[in-house]
Amino acid sequence: MNRNKLTKRFLLLSAALTMALGQSAFAGETVALNLDDAMLRAFQTNPTVSIAQYELDSARASYNAARQSRGISISASHTTQRGGADDDQYTNRLKGVDATGNLIYDRVNAGKGIANKHSNGLTASLPIFTGGKLSGTIKQAKANYQYNEVGVQRTYNEMRSTVTDGYFNMLQADNIQKLSAESVTRLEDHLKNVQAQYDVGVVAKVDVLRSQVELANAKQTLIQAENSYQVAEANMNKIVGLPMDTTLKLDNLLVYNAYDKNMDDCLAYAAEHRPELMQAKYGVDAAKGALMVARSGHMPQVAASASQAWSDSNWPGDENGNWGVGVSVSMNVFDTGVTLSKIHGAEADLKKAEETYRDTVNAVNLDVRSNYLGLREAEKRISTTKLAVEQADEDYRIAQLRYMSGVGTNTDVLDAQVALTQAKTNYTKALYDYNTSKTALETSIGVPMSNPATAVKVQAAKTAKAVKATEEKTEEAAK
Repeated sequence: MNRNKLTKRFLLLSAALTMALGQSAFAGETVALNLDDAMLRAFQTNPTVSIAQYELDSARASYNAARQSRGISISASHTTQRGGADDDQYTNRLKGVDATGNLIYDRVNAGKGIANKHSNGLTASLPIFTGGKLSGTIKQAKANYQYNEVGVQRTYNEMRSTVTDGYFNMLQADNIQKLSAESVTRLEDHLKNVQAQYDVGVVAKVDVLRSQVELANAKQTLIQAENSYQVAEANMNKIVGLPMDTTLKLDNLLVYNAYDKNMDDCLAYAAEHRPELMQAKYGVDAAKGALMVARSGHMPQVAASASQAWSDSNWPGDENGNWGVGVSVSMNVFDTGVTLSKIHGAEADLKKAEETYRDTVNAVNLDVRSNYLGLREAEKRISTTKLAVEQADEDYRIAQLRYMSGVGTNTDVLDAQVALTQAKTNYTKALYDYNTSKTALETSIGVPMSNPATAVKVQAAKTAKAVKATEEKTEEAAK
């Protein structure tokens, strides 16, 4: 198979995978799901990701508007009116001069003076000095944009944590369900042996009864485990946007992969990459910008302007023009303390933002330490519980042999069975705690998460470009 065909096949497979992941499963359908598939589905379907992006788009637009407010603004206006007086209007018209030399006037009815008036205007203005109002507005808008930009990354990180936790929770529920089923199977086999020995008079009735009780308890535990699994499966379906009754077949397993960073490495990384820290910092910058805006209320506002106007009774009203250029200065002299109150409020908001930043630093530090210690604690439990499983399995095997030989007791077998199930459960829980703690630690230190949906689109575009280039080369070679 030549390279061109291979490339085409890869493109088709990628497109098919993307379409498959983008479609919802039918009710009751079985869907194979690994962690990467789950992550892609969640990013494609969960509205949280879209909301974060829309918030960023809005903040970007506000920031652009704030920056552009420094430039010249031009406005145009047009007014068309037809009107007159409600009553007749009278005027005096010179008639002549009387014998004494006085002027004589006649009172003349001029009508209601109904006429048209068309006026046009064009005004340009440029802020020269705003006392920090424009600079503060831009600073505030920029900080809000940066806050939301980091917010998108924070959403990605939190989504990764949500998907991973849901996936691992389902894996653990599946493991617990299987362990419970194994326990039932072992107790059923043991009950058969006990019943067989009782039938031939080797053991007492109490052994049969005790074995039946333990089996009933194990079946009850299995029912609970199956229910927990169904709940975990439904939750995973919700996370990845599938129908609640979709049957999921998970491809990944709970495994142990060593984590090589120490506490100091984690704290140092979090100080540079944790989104909440950066957001708190931008919150301080935004508060500083708001304070600049508030303080500008006591400063003069200077602007340059130029205007041109036209007005007459005929459409479009482009006669009788007049123009003007100038500089305007305005300043708040007295406003009963409104501006001062705004300044005090902005100062309080700035102090609040600074305290929030300091509190966030401490909270992140605690979060990292807690997750790191949880990771290491779970890591230690993995080794100890793994050894306990081996010991409990051997103890159960010996207890069975002793009981069948008439040396041991039924209680020894049942106790060993309980101990074995508990040891395996503890090992599974240790693996689950380790993996979830690892995810929580990566989230707490701010390990960046890329949008897998975007990555698929980019890869598809690159593949399409490569296919096109290959086809062009093939066509060129054919000529």
